[in-house]
Amino acid sequence: MLSAKEIIEILYLKPHPEGGYFKENYRSKGVIKNNSLDFEADGERNYSTSIYFLLNENDFSAFHKIRQDEIWHFYAGSTLLLHTINPNGNYNLTRIGNNLENGDFFQFVVPAGTWFASEVENKTSYSLCGCTVSPGFDFRDFEMPSAKTLSKIFPQHQEIIKRLSNN
Repeated sequence: MLSAKEIIEILYLKPHPEGGYFKENYRSKGVIKNNSLDFEADGERNYSTSIYFLLNENDFSAFHKIRQDEIWHFYAGSTLLLHTINPNGNYNLTRIGNNLENGDFFQFVVPAGTWFASEVENKTSYSLCGCTVSPGFDFRDFEMPSAKTLSKIFPQHQEIIKRLSNN
C-alpha cells in the first residue's frame, strides 16, 4: 500500500483550505447559466466537477457547506468519518470506506446546504476519497464559518463543531 506522502506526490495533490489535500481531476465543458440554477449564483456553473481528496492521520476537513449536492466516493486507506448537520440541526455520522460489515458506504451524498466535516478513523493511516459536485463546484458557493459562529447556530453540537473547525 502506498503512503499518504506517495499518493500526494503521484496525484499532485495540494493543501485544501478546509484541511487535507486535493486536486480537481474533472470539470465538465458544459455550463449551466446562472438563471437556470436552483440557487442564487454569481455566474454560471459547470455541469459537474470532481476531485481527489486525501486526509492524513490527524488531519480533518473543517465544518463547511456548499450550495450543491456532493457525492463522496471511497478509494483507499482508512474509513473516513463524515460528520453532517442538516439545516434543521440534526447531526449524523456516516462511515465512508470498504468495511461494509461495519456499516461503511462506498458512496454517500451530502445534500446541498448541509454542514459537514470529516476525519480519518484510523489515526495511523489516511483516507483517499473522491468528491463529485453537481452543478459544478465553485469557491463562491463555499462557506466555512468559525467554530464560534457555527456553535451559535447549533449549540447542541458545539463539542464536535469546536473539535472539527479551523478557528
